[in-house]
Amino acid sequence: MPCTLSRQDQAPAPSFNHLYRPIRSAMVGMPPLEARGHRPLKMTFDDQLKALIFFHLEEHVSAQHLLQVLEENDFVRDHIAPEQGIKKSSFAEAINTRGLEQLMYIYQNLQDNAVSVLPKEYTYRPPDLRFFSAA
Repeated sequence: MPCTLSRQDQAPAPSFNHLYRPIRSAMVGMPPLEARGHRPLKMTFDDQLKALIFFHLEEHVSAQHLLQVLEENDFVRDHIAPEQGIKKSSFAEAINTRGLEQLMYIYQNLQDNAVSVLPKEYTYRPPDLRFFSAA
């Protein structure tokens, strides 16, 4: 049976920056993302992670749709997209081949922070993923 909620019953949606705040602190000490060749990186790991989070929050249907939003939406262009913009081939290369070591580092730090905050009765801890190689 459908139920209508009034605005008073709904929690306010957190902002993107509010959701990203714990990640900023988890990045402290993270190994840097380095270019593999002579070309400089088109996206920093920070840009890459913000784009992935935005992609999933907004439920985009494809990377092409996300790239269009990265170009056209003022908020996204100012807060998420790389400063100089990003082309389809550079975006695909960045998302598919880089950042695993950095992503694992952030995941582990976020997991450690969550464990330290949760009450003792929720002490289950998933297996440590640090033994996986980023290669």
